Amino acid sequence: MEIERKFTIKTIPENLDSYPHHRIQQGYLNVSPVVRVRMEGDNYILTYKGSGMMAREEHNLALNEEAYHHLLPKVDGNIISKTRYLIPANAKDATSGRDLVIELDIFHGEFDSLCYAEVEFDSEESAN
Repeated sequence: MEIERKFTIKTIPENLDSYPHHRIQQGYLNVSPVVRVRMEGDNYILTYKGSGMMAREEHNLALNEEAYHHLLPKVDGNIISKTRYLIPANAKDATSGRDLVIELDIFHGEFDSLCYAEVEFDSEESAN
């Protein structure tokens, strides 16, 4: 189960490079339900996400590089490239007490002006 809140960003923090970050490339094989292939560094993942906005079923399957590159030309639409920054939220999850992290995505290429953040929670109660 994935429980997350998404936020649009109006101002990007000035010191982004001081936070851990990595490049992501991904494409969607289907959008309803979501079936996505993603490359994060040396990790290749096929993801299925069920319906829902804040809370939804999510399953990840590890792929090898060959399988990822075989599936990538089959995406429905654009291949997305972005940098994900991991920024401490200076807050704790109300359910587990774990430190929350803001995942700030800065898009590149065709979606260059897009930027959003998401925070994953351990329960819907915490997300609310």
